[in-house]
Amino acid sequence: MPWPQTRVAHLLGVSLPIVQAGMAGGITPPVLVAAVSAAGGFGTVGAGTLSPDRLREVVAEIRARTDRPFGVNLLFPPARAHAAAAADAVNAVLAPFRADAGVVAPPRPHPMPPGLVEAQLQVAIDERVSMVTFAFGLPPAGAIEALHAVGAVVFGTANTVDEARAVAAAGADAVVAQGSEAGGHRAGLDSEALVGLVALVPAVVDAVDVPVVAAGGIMDGRGIAAALMLGAEGVQLGTAFLLAHESTAPEAYKAALAAAREDASVTTRAFTGRRARALPTPMIEALEAAGADLLPYPQQASLTAPIRERGIEADRAEWLLLLGGQGTRLARRLPVAELVAALDAETRATLARVG
Repeated sequence: MPWPQTRVAHLLGVSLPIVQAGMAGGITPPVLVAAVSAAGGFGTVGAGTLSPDRLREVVAEIRARTDRPFGVNLLFPPARAHAAAAADAVNAVLAPFRADAGVVAPPRPHPMPPGLVEAQLQVAIDERVSMVTFAFGLPPAGAIEALHAVGAVVFGTANTVDEARAVAAAGADAVVAQGSEAGGHRAGLDSEALVGLVALVPAVVDAVDVPVVAAGGIMDGRGIAAALMLGAEGVQLGTAFLLAHESTAPEAYKAALAAAREDASVTTRAFTGRRARALPTPMIEALEAAGADLLPYPQQASLTAPIRERGIEADRAEWLLLLGGQGTRLARRLPVAELVAALDAETRATLARVG
């Protein structure tokens, strides 16, 4: 049975409205993003803290691998201050983990570099990328209009109906409705609400006129078909691509996700200052148990970053931020092309079964 013709597929210029989530941190490299697009889906660069120059290089690397469209995910977190004593308290909890990882000095918290997101946005405009998706907040005034002027479509993330309305009102072409099952950060505007996908998607579909993309716990074609039946016109998958052969997630990270049960993950602000779904680690448990005042995002992340960097170097899962959704039992270690083909076939088969 063929896929339904959806507005999301039309907006993105793809045959399969399967969006690979723009995950930051270097775990979805250009080869993975390009492979998703080349397979008929839609790859997305997680710009995160990439410098503008590096983002421009990444865009060029993807274009050298595929002529298919792809997007860039930008983060617009609200600026928040923190008490000076809070950093000392958090660093005190982290001291034994730094010692274990060989990190000599406690780091000082760093906010988002001034002008970083605006410069990343300008790269997306200059490079005329096909799509920009935003998270953590709304883009600055005029940004969506500037993207539209160079032919880009714009998707925004929401965790609640009110956030979805705000994203649509800002001029986004589609809303990504992120359910509580999703791995990674709560990517909506500023809500830490945990609303399941089955409840969230139809409510958002009813609340906005633009198409809706479902995200959260979707790992195979059955989940995709279910999202389409709920009224979504596309899906966004993150955890499903983390175990792909092209993902540069550390092996310890992949192994932890592959072994995790659906009830293993927790939602926590401990690692970065913004609520995220991840597998528990001793570091997360220690920060939660200490009751210390956590710093806002990204200042909290800058305190845990040196330990995470050592975890990547040493391939030690206990030092990593093991972001992942609730569908990990369904995760598959496959090349991207095989994974996208499987998702396509499974979706068609499921839709055929239900009529």
